[in-house]
Amino acid sequence: MPKITSVKGRLVYNSRGSKTIEIDIISDKRYLGRACAPSGASVGKYEAQSFADNKPEKSLQILNENIKKFIGLDSDDLKSIQSQIRKIDNTPNYSKIGGAVAYSLTIAATDSAAKALDEPMFKIISQTKRPKFPFPLGNILGGGAHAGPGTPDIQEILICSIGAKSPREAIERNFAVHRELGKLLQESDSRFTNGRGDEGGWAPQMDNEEALEISAKACERLGYTLGKEVALGVDFASSTQWDEKKKKYVYERAGFENTPEEQIDFASNIIKKYKLIYAEDAVHEEAFSEMAIIRKKFPRTYVTGDDLTVTNPKILKKAIIKKSCSGVILKVNQAGSLYDALEFAQIATKNKIGIITSHRSGESTDHQISHIGVATGSKMLKVGVLGGERVSKLNELIRLSEHSLISGMAEV
Repeated sequence: MPKITSVKGRLVYNSRGSKTIEIDIISDKRYLGRACAPSGASVGKYEAQSFADNKPEKSLQILNENIKKFIGLDSDDLKSIQSQIRKIDNTPNYSKIGGAVAYSLTIAATDSAAKALDEPMFKIISQTKRPKFPFPLGNILGGGAHAGPGTPDIQEILICSIGAKSPREAIERNFAVHRELGKLLQESDSRFTNGRGDEGGWAPQMDNEEALEISAKACERLGYTLGKEVALGVDFASSTQWDEKKKKYVYERAGFENTPEEQIDFASNIIKKYKLIYAEDAVHEEAFSEMAIIRKKFPRTYVTGDDLTVTNPKILKKAIIKKSCSGVILKVNQAGSLYDALEFAQIATKNKIGIITSHRSGESTDHQISHIGVATGSKMLKVGVLGGERVSKLNELIRLSEHSLISGMAEV
């Protein structure tokens, strides 16, 4: 088995220009694995804490003080690496060492092990006997926490080419819809500056309904039928609208408020009208019962928890009991480590809940989550549309399409 012979951490910057941690792990003195921790803009309250004392420098200091504890471990033995991390930090949210360190250590080690064993990374951690490609899910129009004032309250309108037969075909269709939407936005507003949000989605000055209508029109103008060749998705990110004191969802940009009952109707009308394949966080992060109502109404839509479940096995079990979700987001850095994330994925798969492996809005050019998406049997891979940090994940799917171990696209 490959042995860890070197660990080195450094401060680098993510796609938003914020400091983060990158770790290099070398196995057998020659096989380099590298991972850089991402960060989110829309962050659930139960996510792993990225840095000790919220300071990247402090997390790096703690890593440097404990590097020797990882030397000599098998780089393909996630359980042993996880155990060593937990000896340093036994807090539920990695507040002592920082989730960024747990993330980078476990993924860099697996990346290094894959190179040492001359195997693709997905095979090292695979949870499925018949791996398939997840469908790329890309943000074509952004608002909320991912874009500036004047954009929709809805955080993301997404495209998924559900009729595609290969990763390349799916990627090219997603790009085509994004381009066509850009043209439509220019036609509708001569002052549109081609501004984009964190994940490459267009960021126009529009209300929610206008944004959804023009996104659907872009698909139709290309000759696609919603629900057939392509389908739309929406990340409502409703926790960002939820006002705990008022017990209402406050849509400041659109100028209205929803009671919990009205929010269910609001989300349901959008899902039905636009034939959504995917609806994320349609209610706030603790509204398990309301989410269950939406799931029951739309059995063919991935009613998906992100802030609701935060890649947390314990919270996922609660969502399963409540029958809240038919889909869950898997973000490794929400959980903290790759070991935690794979445990979460196993529970989701066992309970027939679709996994959507996801990037974060503050990303690196790493491509390992494409392997994680394949390894966990994910239905979709949510990685944005444009930008080097987004395209790196898409390009890795194309490289993986040359691999004989993966047969076709996932069933959605």
